[in-house]
Amino acid sequence: MAVAGAFFDLDKTLMAGSSGMHFGRAAYRSGMVSRRQITHWGLTHLRYRLRGATDADTNTLMQQAEELLRGVPDRAVRRMVPEMLAGILPRIYPQMIEEVRAHQDAGRPCFIVSAAGDGIVQLLAMVLDMNGGIGTRYAVDEAGSYTGALDGGLIYGVGKVAPIERFAAEHDVDLDESWAYSDSYSDLPMLELVGNPVAVNPDAQLAQVAKQRGWRVMRFEKLGRRLAVAGTVAAAAAIGGSGTWLAARRAPRRQYAVRRRRG
Repeated sequence: MAVAGAFFDLDKTLMAGSSGMHFGRAAYRSGMVSRRQITHWGLTHLRYRLRGATDADTNTLMQQAEELLRGVPDRAVRRMVPEMLAGILPRIYPQMIEEVRAHQDAGRPCFIVSAAGDGIVQLLAMVLDMNGGIGTRYAVDEAGSYTGALDGGLIYGVGKVAPIERFAAEHDVDLDESWAYSDSYSDLPMLELVGNPVAVNPDAQLAQVAKQRGWRVMRFEKLGRRLAVAGTVAAAAAIGGSGTWLAARRAPRRQYAVRRRRG
């Protein structure tokens, strides 16, 4: 019997700001990137935090991430994960965790779907006691180093549709009865894929679509936005900036890890 599920974007939806800011900090402290790079990424993140990212911004950041990761051992990125989680977890919106728990209590499994690296996405889902995650996967060569290429495409915009559809088919999830949550107009394809789309602290374009179509809108981001911007400015002053929104880790062979809840 098919069940409904709930799919959550990460950046500016489940959490205030960009998860990649914390990847950038960890990469800088590990010596992976220079002060000049981190300063540039910090400014890019602040612009994204204030007005959102365009497709051109996303493509540029993807190219930078691919160049950065090329030749980097998978182990080096895995070792940055604890620091990344320590930065991300305090920025998770309590209102969204309540939303996740309500779905789970009603028997609907909950998943993160994000352009961030698949490893950090799935680990974050586990820490938050969600049921799985779908993130961007990066190719690793036989020596255990990143090649700079993507393994399966970028989980962004329309790129979220096929992985969600594949997941739904494999796990008997009824998308017409499911929910999806996002802040960004770029996620319109994901929101249109389900029967119950929800706009969370939406950007101007998504807010307009939600109003026209009568979608549910959740707004609580004002305080989180101030905190995130203040945090970005403080980080820039301390280390010359904060980083890109993309995190990466070698992905497990089983792309979609689904954990069954007890009971």
